[in-house]
Amino acid sequence: MANKNRSSPSPTTPKLMETNGFSLMNEDLLRNILSRLPATSFASAATVSKTWNAACCHILSRPKLSSAISLKPLPLVALQEVFDKVMSEPIRPHFAIASVGPGFEIKDVLQFMVEKVGSRTPIIVSSVKGILGRDALSHEFREVKWIDGNIDEVPVNTGIVLTVGFVPGLKVDVIPLLRQRKAPQGSMTDKFVQDIKSYTSSMSGCTSPQAIIMIGDGSVDQKPILEKLDYAMSMETIIVGDERGQFVYRSSDVSRNVSTNKKHSPDAVALVFARDRNKACGIGNIEFHFALSKGVSAIGPRLKAASVRVQDSYTVTWLTARREGQQEILDGQQMLEDIDNEMENNMDCVDLYIGVTRRRNYSVGSDKPRMMTTLALHGIEGGDSEYLYVDGVGIRTGDYFQFYHSDPKTALSSSRSVSSTLRKLKLDWDSKSSLSKSTIINAVDKKEAFGGFIFSCLGRGESFFGQLNVDSSPFLDNFPGVPVAGTFCGGEIGRGCTSLTANGDEGGSARCHLHAYSTVYLVMSYTPPEH
Repeated sequence: MANKNRSSPSPTTPKLMETNGFSLMNEDLLRNILSRLPATSFASAATVSKTWNAACCHILSRPKLSSAISLKPLPLVALQEVFDKVMSEPIRPHFAIASVGPGFEIKDVLQFMVEKVGSRTPIIVSSVKGILGRDALSHEFREVKWIDGNIDEVPVNTGIVLTVGFVPGLKVDVIPLLRQRKAPQGSMTDKFVQDIKSYTSSMSGCTSPQAIIMIGDGSVDQKPILEKLDYAMSMETIIVGDERGQFVYRSSDVSRNVSTNKKHSPDAVALVFARDRNKACGIGNIEFHFALSKGVSAIGPRLKAASVRVQDSYTVTWLTARREGQQEILDGQQMLEDIDNEMENNMDCVDLYIGVTRRRNYSVGSDKPRMMTTLALHGIEGGDSEYLYVDGVGIRTGDYFQFYHSDPKTALSSSRSVSSTLRKLKLDWDSKSSLSKSTIINAVDKKEAFGGFIFSCLGRGESFFGQLNVDSSPFLDNFPGVPVAGTFCGGEIGRGCTSLTANGDEGGSARCHLHAYSTVYLVMSYTPPEH
C-alpha cells in the first residue's frame, strides 16, 4: 500500500527547478560554459531555449577557422583525429576542405565528411603532394611532403590536413567546371565563369566574389580557365589554389554534384566566397589578402618564337626562336647551351622554364573581347638540333619569351619580403584601429587575422632551402596562434593585389596567375562592426 503521508509532486516543481537552475545562471557564466562545448554539443545546446540560442549566437558572432593535421599511419584513425580536433570547440561549418596523402581514398573521406557535417555543407577533398599545418595532438607546426613513397620518413599512407570555416557575412559554395564528354572546353569554361558570376550575383548583388579557392584536374590545362576568370572578375577578386590536383567535392546545390551528372566530369572546382547581401546586423566585415613569394629568376636574352609546332598529343610544343633584333634561327640545343653557359654549367641543378608573354583577346560568352597581356610559364622538356620542347600549348609564332630557372636565393629573399609586407599589413590594421577609437583598443574591437591558407610548390620546402618551415614562416611569424593550413602543389594558382607581392623579376607588367616554385598566401581578416 502506498504511504499516504508521502508528499505528492507539487505542480510548481518544474517552475521552481527552472528558477533555481539554468534560468538564473549568470549570462557570462552561461556563455563560458557553452563556449567550452565541442561543436556537436554546442549545436544541440543552441536548440534548448531562446536564451541559450542567443548565448550561442553571441559566442559565434565572429568568424572562425579551425584546422589540424594528422600523420597517423591508419587513414581512418588520422581522419577521425583531425575531425575531433577541428570540432572540439564551438563552430558551425560553412565549408570544409580536406587535403590528403596518396594512401587515402578521397571518396571515402568525402562520404565521412558529408555524414559528419551534412550534405548541405560545401566540401572539397583533394589528394595532394604534401601538407602544412599544426598537429592535432602535439600542436607542433609541420611541413611534410610525399616524395618517392616517403613522407619525412613516415609511411606513405599517412597525412591529412582538415580545415572547417565559419564565415558570417559571407555565402560559400562549391562550383565545378563540368565538362561534357563531347563539348569543347572553351564553351564549358565560359559556363563555369558564368556560374560563378551568377551565384555571386544572387548572393551579393555583384558579379565578382571576394575570393576563390580553386583546385584543377592535373590532366587538364588550367591556363585558359584562369585567363577567362582573370578577364571576367574584378581586380579585387583573389584566386588561389592547386593547378594539378585530384579531387572530389560536394556542393550545397545538388544539381552541381557529379553523382547527379554522370555525363559530365569535373575539370576544376571552385570554392567561392561571396558577400551576403542579407548580412545580419552586428556582423563585421571579412576581407581576404593575397601575397606571393616567387622562386624563379630570369636568365638569358629575350627571344622570339620563330616556328611553333604542337605534337598530336597536345601536351608538348616544339619551337625554334630568334634573338631579339637578329635573324639567326636558334634550335633547342643552341638555346640550352647558351643558358648552360650563362649558368656556368650548372643547368642540370635547376628546373628550367620559359616565360611566354602573350597578347590575346579574351571574352566570356557574348561579352566584348578585351586585349590582355599574360605571362605563361612552360616547363622545359628538352631540346635537340631541331627544336626546343616545352610542356603545354598556347604558344604562337611571334610570341616573346625568356628562360627562367628555379632559384632558392630568390625564393628566400622573396619569402622575407612577404614576411615584411605582412608585418606592415598588421601594423596598418593596428594604426587604423587606434585612429578610429578615442579610447584604448580592446582586443575584440580591432581588425585581426583569423585564418589563412598556403599553397606552396612541391619543389620548395626543406630540400630547397636547407632549413625548415621557410614557406610557412611569413604567416606564422606575423600571425602566431592563428589557424593556417596548406598544401604542396604541382602548380600554384595565385591571382591577387600586387601590393602584397614580392615581385622579383617574373613577368614585369604581364599578368601571371599560374606560378612555378612559388608560395601563395591567403590571409583572412575580420573587422568588428562599429558600436
